[in-house]
Amino acid sequence: MIYAVASQKGGVGKTSTSISLAAGVAHRGKKVLLVDIDSQANSSKVLIKEYPSLKKEQTIYTTILELRPLPIHKTQLANLDIVPSHILLSNTDMELTTALNHREERLKKALDLVRSQYEYIFIDCPPTLSWLTINAMTAADKVIVVVSPGYFELDSIVQISKTITEVRELFNPRLELAGFLFTMSDSTVNSRTSLQLLRQTYTSSVFNTVIPRNTDLRDAHFQKQDIFSYNAASAAAQAFEKFIKELLPV
Repeated sequence: MIYAVASQKGGVGKTSTSISLAAGVAHRGKKVLLVDIDSQANSSKVLIKEYPSLKKEQTIYTTILELRPLPIHKTQLANLDIVPSHILLSNTDMELTTALNHREERLKKALDLVRSQYEYIFIDCPPTLSWLTINAMTAADKVIVVVSPGYFELDSIVQISKTITEVRELFNPRLELAGFLFTMSDSTVNSRTSLQLLRQTYTSSVFNTVIPRNTDLRDAHFQKQDIFSYNAASAAAQAFEKFIKELLPV
């Protein structure tokens, strides 16, 4: 099963969700691949200690732009591999816009060659609705949309839902919405109201699990660790453990 983890806005916990999902499932003994196609490369920076020394040819850049096989790297965590991203991906949208040969299927074609080696694959998408996001959705079976509190965050759901529908119609008829994951929740009125509106508007599509705002996540990433390795007893780790049980039959 391939999951794209997406959002239209940055700073909503998308990368933390990608890392935590991949690591949490790997901790359960499942073989997992995390594909980082966000040009900020934050998943890559957390999970690959030698990331600063990687050349672009050792990243997803070479697959998307040069049509080469996926450069898969081991992480420090057993059962978890990663395909790292590169800052130059930020320039790829213009090149893909003018490309003539399967610009939406480049990631899918590369993943098709390796997906039998993994039980779960997670794709950390860029926080924009770009050709890279379309590549991720064309390759994926399901999309997890990450949403944080706030008016503009909720407003962005309309556009990303439209993109999912368009990709399903044009490129990937099997694509499904896995659901909306509410993250960075706290005790403020803004957070409570945002979650209430989300559940009212998308009743059957919102996950029951809510991910709290938790400094342990930030600290874990600063230490280049996933939340389970850093502090499995933290509120964030417990919430992601609950989410994994809700999402996957593992």
